[in-house]
Amino acid sequence: MPDNIDSQEPRPDSGPEYEGRSVPEAAGAAETPESSAAESLPAAVPPPAPPAAAEPPAKSEPEDEEEELLRMSFLEHLEELRLRIIRALMGLGIAFIACILFTNRLWDAVRGPAVAALTQLGYPPELAQLTPTEAFTIIWVKLPILAGLFVASPWIVYQAWAFISPGLYRRERRLALPFIFCTAGLFILGGLFAYFVAFRFGLVFLLGIGSNLGVRPYISLTEYFDLFVNVILGVALVFELPVLIFFLTLLRIASPRFLLRHSRYAILIIVLLAAIITPTPDAINLTIFAAPMILLYFVGVFASYLLVLRREGQQFPWRRILIVLAAMAVLAAATAGVFIMRFGYHWVWKWPFLVK
Repeated sequence: MPDNIDSQEPRPDSGPEYEGRSVPEAAGAAETPESSAAESLPAAVPPPAPPAAAEPPAKSEPEDEEEELLRMSFLEHLEELRLRIIRALMGLGIAFIACILFTNRLWDAVRGPAVAALTQLGYPPELAQLTPTEAFTIIWVKLPILAGLFVASPWIVYQAWAFISPGLYRRERRLALPFIFCTAGLFILGGLFAYFVAFRFGLVFLLGIGSNLGVRPYISLTEYFDLFVNVILGVALVFELPVLIFFLTLLRIASPRFLLRHSRYAILIIVLLAAIITPTPDAINLTIFAAPMILLYFVGVFASYLLVLRREGQQFPWRRILIVLAAMAVLAAATAGVFIMRFGYHWVWKWPFLVK
C-alpha cells in the first residue's frame, strides 16, 4: 500500500512552474527535426516593390498651344497699346527730324512729276503759291511727315507686331521678321509704284485734257500735294493686301479655298477700289491701278496656301516650280533672241521692250 502511494506522488519537475521546460538533452533532440524542416523550406521571397508613380497623361497639342498663349487682362492690353503707340510716334518723330535735313531734295522729288508733265505739255514747270503760309506748311511740315512715315514704317510695323504677338502661338511668333520685312517692304514698294508709274501717267492725262481747248493749268501747292499724298498713300496701303489675306488665314477667318472660290467678287471690289483711288476716269489709268492689285490678291492667296501647308506639316514643291520658271525664262530669252537676230528688233527699257 505504501508503495502505491509513493508511486502516485507528483514528480519534482512536473509542477506548473516546470511546464514548458525540458531537460537539455531532450530539448536538443527536439530541435533537430524543426531545424531540418526549416532548412527544407524555400527561401523567403522579398516583398514586391511599390508601384511606380503614374506619369501624367501627355498633353494634346491644343492644350500645349493654349499654355503658350500669354494671358493679359483688359487693362494690361490697354497699357500695352498705349506703350506701343508712344514708341511708334517716337520713331516717327525721329524720322521726321531726319527728313527735315533733306527737305530740299525731297521737294525736288515731289515736284518732279509735275515738272515732267508740264514740260511735256509745253507749259512752264512751276507751281503756284496762293497763301503766305502754304509753302512752309507743305514743304517743311507735311512733306517731312510723309517721308518720315515711309522711313519709319519698319519700326511702326514692329510695334504693331509686338502688340498682337501675345495672342499668337509660339510657332506663329517666329514669323515676326518675315512679317516686318514683307509689310514694310510692300508699303514702300507701293509708294514707289505710285510715284514712278501711276501718279505720273495720271498727272499727264489730267493736265492735258484741256490743252486743245485753250485751258492753261495753274496748279497750287496745296492741290498738287493733296493729290500726291492721296495717290501715294492709297496705293501703298493697297499693296498691303497680301499681308491682310495672310492674317485672315492666320486667324482662321479665311482659307485659300474660300478666297479662290470667291475671287470674282474680290476682283470686282478691287476694280471699284481702283476707280476710287485713281485720279483719272479713263480705262488706261484704271487698269494701271487695278492690275497690280489683282496680282497682289493672288499673291496673298498663295501666301495663305503656304501657311495652311505649314500648319498641316506639308511642304510646297519649290524645286519643281523653280524648274518650270527657269524653263519659261529660257524660252522667253530664246524668243527675244530670235526677234532681235532675224526680224530686226532691238531691246528698249520700256514697254513693249522690243521695237524695230
